[in-house]
Amino acid sequence: MRKNIVAGNWKMNTTLQEGVKLAEEVNNALKEVKPNCDVIICVPFTHLASINNVISKGLGLGAENCADHKSGAYTGEVSAPMVASTGAKYVILGHSERRQYYGETAATLREKVALALENDLTPIFCIGEVLEEREADKHFDVVKSQIVDGLFNLSAEEFSKIILAYEPVWAIGTGKTATADQAEEMHAHIRNVIAEKYGQDVAQGTSILYGGSCKPSNAKELFAKPDVDGGLIGGASLKCADFMGIVNAF
Repeated sequence: MRKNIVAGNWKMNTTLQEGVKLAEEVNNALKEVKPNCDVIICVPFTHLASINNVISKGLGLGAENCADHKSGAYTGEVSAPMVASTGAKYVILGHSERRQYYGETAATLREKVALALENDLTPIFCIGEVLEEREADKHFDVVKSQIVDGLFNLSAEEFSKIILAYEPVWAIGTGKTATADQAEEMHAHIRNVIAEKYGQDVAQGTSILYGGSCKPSNAKELFAKPDVDGGLIGGASLKCADFMGIVNAF
């Protein structure tokens, strides 16, 4: 059975002190309920070690990125071994903001995925189309090519360690949300793409999260869809009550 997952992506928000406080709030809130999903927070590099010291086993910890090199003269970069050394178990890779603003390519992402897996980090690999691509009816092809180019060099065993996050780029931070039917349609397509390469067992075992303006008010409808296995949450992960509202939608 694949896992239901709610993962927060804090992006470039919160100071260290604010981040530790928020992590403690989420950690305490999770102790009050028995969530029907895995819960992860992906936080800035500067926060990882401190937050790892204040959270319980029931709350997963991840980074928002890692470098495409193991070590060396890459000033300002943070490697997968560095991330793993903080106690983090997850890393977001290929987020649309990294692709758009920092020019990350499929070749770069293949390196990052390999290094993440080598260091026992679970990649949360992001895919998704921009508005122009959807309006041109290219969204299925775009998402398929992102999966094929970024991940299909992996063995079936390696691929089975990946979490996918579909983020319609036109719905991130815009207040627009793909309808539950649009999300389900794309998630089913993604599962079919995986099945063509790795077979139904791997496809049915892969968690596919929805990542576009998911909030407490629409989470239940999205998560009710058979191929939507949770959410990668941006803005709503910065307030404990909102984030827990999404967790409790399962």
